[in-house]
Amino acid sequence: MESNMSILDVLEEIRKLRQGGDALNKKKIKQTHPQLLKNALYYFPSWEHAIQSSEA
Repeated sequence: MESNMSILDVLEEIRKLRQGGDALNKKKIKQTHPQLLKNALYYFPSWEHAIQSSEA
């Protein structure tokens, strides 16, 4: 599997979704932003890890 986003792009996109009030649960992201989920899982062991990292 290959990523087409950098890790910083992934974290920034998660931050934008949070600021926009979007739901960040994995099921919803898989439906609405599948590429973001795929790229997040390339860099992080889980979607939850990606969310936690974006908060730092």
